[in-house]
This record gives sequence, C-alpha cells and structure tokens, in this order.
Amino acid sequence: MSLAAFIVEAVRVYALIGLCLAAIFLVIGIGRITPDARGAYVFRPLLIPGVVLLWPVVLLRWTAIERGAEGGQAPYLPPRRAQGFVALGMAALVVAVVAMVFAMRSEPPVERAPVLLEAPQTATGEP
Repeated sequence: MSLAAFIVEAVRVYALIGLCLAAIFLVIGIGRITPDARGAYVFRPLLIPGVVLLWPVVLLRWTAIERGAEGGQAPYLPPRRAQGFVALGMAALVVAVVAMVFAMRSEPPVERAPVLLEAPQTATGEP
C-alpha cells in the first residue's frame, strides 16, 4: 500500500468514526450535557461537520462530563486572560498571510507582447 493510499484510508476511517459519533452524540449526548439543547432539534444538523472533525475532543469532553470529572465547575467558564492576546495574534496572522499572498502573486510576463486569440476560421471564411 502506498503512502497516499494509506493517508486516504486513514482519513476515511477518521471521518467514518466521526460520523458515527456525531449521530450518537447529536441524538443522545448533547441533551445530556447541555440543558439548553433539549428539544432543539433544528440546529443539530448544523453541528455535524464540527463533530465529525473534532470527534476526539467531543468524545473526551462528553465522557468527562458524564463521569463528573468536571470538578463541579460551571459548564461555561469566563474568558481567560490569554484569549485577548490570542485574538490579537490571530488577527495579526491573518494580516500577515494576506500581505504575503499579495507579495507573492505572479506578475504577467513583460518580455512578450500579448497575443489575441481568435476562433478558428472555417472553409467559407465564417467563424
């Protein structure tokens, strides 16, 4: 098996596990860990892509809440002090990436004149 085939198969297995966990979590689990989600079935399909991609985090968090390992903390903690710095850093990163993209864009060739492309001519002279 080549490396590319192995990577494709690993991503496929990861996504299948994520889809199975998303189905179970969105039907059973979300109402148990978040009381606000009880009875709200319309928004749950919107969560499928996120649960599929982040299924290990969802599974760890779900099991920790079910076991009571949260230590009696509130489910919604206030923002941490570092979040402001992280937000500023991410904004600076976005600006840097956009500036890099503009700096790296290709310029048109200047050594040759542009050529006008035309439709092929038929035997009667009509396009």
